[in-house]
Amino acid sequence: MAPISFARGAPAPSCLDPALISDCARTALERDGTTILSYGTGGGYGPLRELLAERHGVDPGRVFVTTGGLQGFVFYSAAPLARRPGRVLVEAPTYDRPLKLLRWQGVEVVAIPMDDEGLDPDALEAELRRPGDVSFLYTIPTFQNPSGRTLGEGRRRRIAELAASFDLDVLEDDPYGLVRYEGVAPAGLHALEGGERVTFTSSFSKTVAPGLRVGWFVVPEGLRSAFDDRAVSTYISPPLLPEAIVHELFSRGAFEANLERVRGILRAQRDAMLTALDGQLTGRATWSRPEGGYFLWVDFAERVDAGELLGRATEAGVTFVRGSDFFPAEGGESSARLAFSYESPERIVEGVGLLAGLL
Repeated sequence: MAPISFARGAPAPSCLDPALISDCARTALERDGTTILSYGTGGGYGPLRELLAERHGVDPGRVFVTTGGLQGFVFYSAAPLARRPGRVLVEAPTYDRPLKLLRWQGVEVVAIPMDDEGLDPDALEAELRRPGDVSFLYTIPTFQNPSGRTLGEGRRRRIAELAASFDLDVLEDDPYGLVRYEGVAPAGLHALEGGERVTFTSSFSKTVAPGLRVGWFVVPEGLRSAFDDRAVSTYISPPLLPEAIVHELFSRGAFEANLERVRGILRAQRDAMLTALDGQLTGRATWSRPEGGYFLWVDFAERVDAGELLGRATEAGVTFVRGSDFFPAEGGESSARLAFSYESPERIVEGVGLLAGLL
């Protein structure tokens, strides 16, 4: 049997609906096939850009549909780094892939501390006042990857104020915000700041299907031309068919129903992991309790080497990602990211039991 994976930040196979996607593809091709099978503009499929622009209350020219979120991160990061070369600020911990991309570009990355309420605005302000230029802040404020934490609305307002005071470019990455199981969604940084310095990005990978590779960015007017230039210089045409499939999901009113189904599946998996952790690891670790998303963060008791534990866990048939992978320098040596998104509740309970035995 395959190992139990708490490492995969992917939706469970049961979250995917091939029949629905297939039917949407057929409809999109029948309606607009000559367009979506031809070359298109760099910003993506026009009707989807218009739909997303309406949802965000912006001009469609400020919306760019990308091949997933990371492609857009590469496009985005070049603009503020060109405008104001300097260090890039991230949360501690943060998503590991942007860390790798920034390292490849030779960028200095500074980690700003977090607690259970998310990024610490006081620590952010102290870093902004430190000598030297800051290029931009990268943040995942809702159901953060890897911690599962959500930034409170008061802190969001403070960070929006800091962005204005220090003329700080901010990239608000929100692929998990719609995957909420309980609680009330706080206002986004983009909405609070007005979209003059904050760029919003999200993806349909967590709500529809990662294989479609459809993400989007809502950029400030000042970054519009730079983003467009990077897009048209990188590829001749974006993949319009998957973008048209997503548009058709909305057109037929199927997006919300599918999202609610996905939420129900993932909520059960989140609950299974929290219940198993409560029963098996109480006293030996602490963990976040996310109201949505795909992940939670575990801090093991002192002297537990997460890297060494991972080696033994892999041999025993359960995997996770060690916490140190989510820091630009030191940090997370006794921590782990556990994804509850992929495995069934039964295998989640089994996997937590295996980890507990190893501890």
